Amino acid sequence: MARWLFLQLADSAFPTGGFAHSAGLEAAVQTGEVVGALGDRGLSRFVAASLWQVGLGALPFVTAGHAASDSAERLEKLDSASDAFLASAVQNRASRTQGRALVSTCARIFGLRELDDLVKGRRIVAHLAPLFGATAAKLGASCVETQELTLHLALRSVISAAVRLGVVGPHEGQRMHHACAPQLDEVLAACHELPVDEVAQPAPLFELIGSLHDRLYSRLFQS
Repeated sequence: MARWLFLQLADSAFPTGGFAHSAGLEAAVQTGEVVGALGDRGLSRFVAASLWQVGLGALPFVTAGHAASDSAERLEKLDSASDAFLASAVQNRASRTQGRALVSTCARIFGLRELDDLVKGRRIVAHLAPLFGATAAKLGASCVETQELTLHLALRSVISAAVRLGVVGPHEGQRMHHACAPQLDEVLAACHELPVDEVAQPAPLFELIGSLHDRLYSRLFQS
């Protein structure tokens, strides 16, 4: 993949709507499950759980989507499988919202209209993980680059949400992001070859907390 394109996709200015979502952190903060940076209820614990959730629950779909980028039929099956796996209504909605934003944005910017046509034709509901893999493949990214970018964006989104929620400051958030590099390597090594039929939810408590998002009295994020 051309390094400039890779940097563009990783840039916070790329308009896919990811910063409208907190990956369940907002609900975790308001219910008192995340307090401060460290400790039993610290942000670091939530970040670790989130990364393993992405590795075990989303990365297999990203990998499979990358391999199926030229097959509409296979992408439809992956999209349906992702829809079935995401049992939480809040998590499911967030995945669909971001997936549709991704393919619409890439159609406008890069001229990748095949995936957007699948959405407009209602052949898929457009979950983020398989469509991110397929989109990256069509843009020339290798599977490893796509997996690394998936984990990086997941970590960046949670840290950014934590800063905006006042859990940590900007510098502390970036220190935490930097300190997570070994864990990113660990998650990638453990999950880069997982097939879709081995997807798992390693942090069910945080998923349940995230599902309370629509009931929060006040909300900064969509999920």
